[in-house]
Amino acid sequence: MDYTAKLRQTKILATVGPASSSVEMIRKLVEAGANCFRLNFSHGSYEEHQNRYDAIRQVEKETGTPIMILADMQGPKHRLGQFENEEIFVEPGHVITFDSNPEKGNEKRVCLPHPEIIEALNVGDNLLIDDGKVRVKVIAKGEGSVTVEVIAGKRMSDRKGVNVPDVVIKSSVLTEKDRKDLEYALNMGVDWIALSFVQTAGDVREAKELINGRAPVISKIEKPSAVEDIDAIIAETDAIMVARGDLGVEMPAERVPVIQKMMIRKTRNAGKPIVVATQMLESMITSPTPTRAEASDVATAVFDGADAVMLSAETAAGDFPVEAVSIMARICQTVENDPLYRQIMDANHPAPEKNAYGALTAAASTVAQTIDAKAIVNYTRTGLTTLRVVRERPTAPVLCLTEDVHVARRLMISYGVRALPLDDIFSLENVDERAVALSKAKGLAKSGDCLVMTAGIPLGEPGSTNLVRVINVG
Repeated sequence: MDYTAKLRQTKILATVGPASSSVEMIRKLVEAGANCFRLNFSHGSYEEHQNRYDAIRQVEKETGTPIMILADMQGPKHRLGQFENEEIFVEPGHVITFDSNPEKGNEKRVCLPHPEIIEALNVGDNLLIDDGKVRVKVIAKGEGSVTVEVIAGKRMSDRKGVNVPDVVIKSSVLTEKDRKDLEYALNMGVDWIALSFVQTAGDVREAKELINGRAPVISKIEKPSAVEDIDAIIAETDAIMVARGDLGVEMPAERVPVIQKMMIRKTRNAGKPIVVATQMLESMITSPTPTRAEASDVATAVFDGADAVMLSAETAAGDFPVEAVSIMARICQTVENDPLYRQIMDANHPAPEKNAYGALTAAASTVAQTIDAKAIVNYTRTGLTTLRVVRERPTAPVLCLTEDVHVARRLMISYGVRALPLDDIFSLENVDERAVALSKAKGLAKSGDCLVMTAGIPLGEPGSTNLVRVINVG
């Protein structure tokens, strides 16, 4: 694969599903610009996930470029029970009780088969039914039940989703299904785990204890309580996903863009990857072109400095998966080549970490921009050096050389990273030689160009980054 994608630093995370499961289609998505793939464990069997995983790894082998695979856990799905006539019609002022009785409901009562929700609710709390199409407020609480009044909406029907924006539910965000899915995904060899419906940093700690170092964690922010605890969550997690679907249901729509910008800024400052997701090009599920508003939405995420933007149903089940990736790639590329983009990146630049590593990586980015280096090269065992460089949002792509293929794959979600696993680096001069050869082979540089390299002596020792050097490409 040619690395002329230098023109695009922002990564694309594409969801794999029925429309994109074959080796041929995954190859087309990669050629169109996909860098990473998401397996959504809310849908599909283990056999289907395994086949998709194997297909992605086959394309990875064909292209010689690491591909990151994310396993997205479903998380707790809260739903109403069933009605005698499948639905009821309501209007503001309608009063109905939610209880634990499994019998089919009517206009007066219906089952809410989640005792943890009933326990957490208090008078005055709001619930949102069917992605917010119906909003109710708790007006009374009994033993194992709550009585609510309809504030807005017209219809409730069987098994519709229930969102509880006002309270923290005292239960694990990892359901029994999630725990089984998690073990399967880790044994399969996925590179990242996405944790759904995170409420607090404690949820992240619980998941990481269970994962036990086998994969890093992306925390999906889709609850108001997670927004309130965002600093602690960022400190605890390995990456953040702005999951705007449920977040947009549980919070006022006008707050979501502001929250998105805040989370990107905070996560970037922490030197961790951040993904913007959900409804980015949703009209392309059935249309070969996006709306102008959707194009602007993707552009805004890029202008904000996101590491990656994500496609969901557009590539998983849509009619135009390749076109969706291709258009998203062109939007990212166009934004990054706009002079305003670099002005914004520089204006919102985080201060360097107050240590030698922070100073050196900031210097590498400055040197690369000053001399128009074609790439910043680093050799890393753990990926931490690469993440420090990426935090700077450098003008040049980051060519990461590592002996660990798992590290290479994990880094592919990060801004501007081209990671390559190598097993024959044994000296600083050897790194120079390989960097020059690979940058030329991958189309990053040609004779007469310059590269900037960060490295550490002794070579390969974690945490030893202590030099920046300029390499002339011969």
